[in-house]
Amino acid sequence: MTLTVYGRASSSNVQPVMWCVGELGLVHKRLDIGSDFGGLDTDAFGEMNPNRLIPVLRDRELVVWDSRAILRYLAAEYGSGAFWPAAPRQRARIDQWLEWAKTSLDKKIIDGVFWGYWRTPEPQRDNTKIAQDWAAVNAAMAIAEAQLAGKRYLCGDAFTLADVGFGTFLYRYFTLPLKRPELPNLTRYYTTLCARPAYQRHVMIDYADLKGKLD
Repeated sequence: MTLTVYGRASSSNVQPVMWCVGELGLVHKRLDIGSDFGGLDTDAFGEMNPNRLIPVLRDRELVVWDSRAILRYLAAEYGSGAFWPAAPRQRARIDQWLEWAKTSLDKKIIDGVFWGYWRTPEPQRDNTKIAQDWAAVNAAMAIAEAQLAGKRYLCGDAFTLADVGFGTFLYRYFTLPLKRPELPNLTRYYTTLCARPAYQRHVMIDYADLKGKLD
């Protein structure tokens, strides 16, 4: 059995899926789709995802799209124990932080700061908007800072799906050349994630070639 993930390695939506696949040790292949690779406008891709967005996961006859839906499927199908508990009350604690990361950070740090600052040529940047989005990102990081007090991972001492959903954002957060507040718990947590081989392979990907340039 081999899973197939459709989506380029540098995509912030593909990376958590690939990190999850790596942590679970699943046999897989990833196909470069999207951005300069193209492929989103083909009939075959449209049949898998009518939204024509990445990532898409194929597991035998099952096709799943949307990164958070894919993460939950992989965790439920192949995960166990603390990573994605069977008990609803235990799972809910993890699920709330998984969802929080998506709703609190994705639009601001990726669509806002990363696209507005990194992927936009300097003369075309809206610096006021970038500053507003960066402030919102740091407000969310302050929430994570408080949550991580006395904890190794986001929900306690065990690595869970919540860490996959949240931790993916941290590589760009800590490597973008922008001023960050002092967040010792978050910094320690990020260092812990950086030591995980699957994080190194699937999240710590150089994004220099995504920098916006004037034609």
